Amino acid sequence: MSSDTRRAQRQRRQARGFSVRVIAVVAVLGLVALAAGVVTTLQGPRVTSVESDTTAAVSSPGSRVIFETTQSLQKVDAAQVTITPKAAFSVDTSGRSVGIRFTDPLWDETTYTIRIDRLAGLGGGPTSTVEESFATPKLHSYVLQRSEGGDKIYRVDLDGNTEPVFEHDHIEDFRATAAHLVVSTLENGVSHLIVTRTDGSHPRELALPGKGVVTNLQSAERGNTIGYTFTDADISASGGRESLLFTGSTADPGATPAEIKVTGADPRVEDWRFVPGTDTILMLTFDGALSLVSSAGAPPVELGNAIGIDDIAGTTAYIERVDGPAIVDLASAKEKAIPPTAGELGQTGSVLAMADGSTLRALTPFDGLNPLGTNILRVDAAGKTSVVAKVDPSDGLLQTCVSPSGRYAALVIAPDAVDNPYDGYTLPLPKKLETRVYSLDGKQVTVMEGFDVAWCRKAPSL
Repeated sequence: MSSDTRRAQRQRRQARGFSVRVIAVVAVLGLVALAAGVVTTLQGPRVTSVESDTTAAVSSPGSRVIFETTQSLQKVDAAQVTITPKAAFSVDTSGRSVGIRFTDPLWDETTYTIRIDRLAGLGGGPTSTVEESFATPKLHSYVLQRSEGGDKIYRVDLDGNTEPVFEHDHIEDFRATAAHLVVSTLENGVSHLIVTRTDGSHPRELALPGKGVVTNLQSAERGNTIGYTFTDADISASGGRESLLFTGSTADPGATPAEIKVTGADPRVEDWRFVPGTDTILMLTFDGALSLVSSAGAPPVELGNAIGIDDIAGTTAYIERVDGPAIVDLASAKEKAIPPTAGELGQTGSVLAMADGSTLRALTPFDGLNPLGTNILRVDAAGKTSVVAKVDPSDGLLQTCVSPSGRYAALVIAPDAVDNPYDGYTLPLPKKLETRVYSLDGKQVTVMEGFDVAWCRKAPSL
């Protein structure tokens, strides 16, 4: 046998051996994959990763926790989900993922546990129970301090820590959104709106309808929309725009502002609110007409006359009629009386909505014509009350606001109101202001210098 023949036979034997080894490896890998699939199927779905944004969870509604699992899943029903401590939520299923969306912001510095029972793969087989816990961070907010040496917006927390994030010679007002600060400044009698990141960086100027004065600055609950009332700087008895409502976007500061009009009514706006989760605005004009208007141009819905707007929760509005406070369902335009409180508790000054259906009310009892201070009470749907805070008669209560999660109340106070002179701003306020924060069980948490805490939908009113 020649050497060439022997060499060819050896190469054929090596090739056959290599092929056998490849087939064996492939078979083993196949068996491993099959075994892993069998084990996964026998065990039921397991969690491979969890995604969440706990910072957003304490500051805004709609935050999500997403579970990624080992299998494509059957639809998960809300009855399968338990959250401790309790929190309102919705659930959705997509492929190998389960999403838990929280209806309201969560409590700060709290450990939440989510358990999903009877989690089932799309192909059937055993079910499983998955459970994950996460801790929410400290809650922070922003406040404005005015002073003769310049005005500053501070980032603050409930431990009393402060950090300046924006400074200007004259700040009238500001609003904080999830991604931006919107600051209303005044220079030579003309307003400017400055949009920054939440740390005060990257300032940009937002286009206004012209040269004039901005008041009643507000921001939508979600997204980038802001709104304000605008008055021309050169307004006179012969003409000019006065207190007209405009909207703009922090995502497009250079865009032309959109005017929100009401046909057949006094166009001048006394007060207004964004209606959460909709494209509509609740507007109170100078003639006392209350209307629900659409930014998309749909015909307005007339809601009678009012003297003020207290608050909005979802599509439920708490308003002030001439004969007292009332609740209006903006989806149906139906109205009902607010649950009353005992006469000895005093006269109701303002009403704020709570996520659980209760309200936070400021009530002032009188001795004849003399006010005996102001009490902040939590009132449930049946009218049962509990005291959250008390304000001394010598102090002035300018505003009450509720934290996004409903855990705290913030009271804007003018201490020693009689001896506390007003400043000379377009929105004039006492020179000394402080924000007192209380938990709703009546314990004072902290006191911050300044006002305009970011939990408030709008600036204090006189």
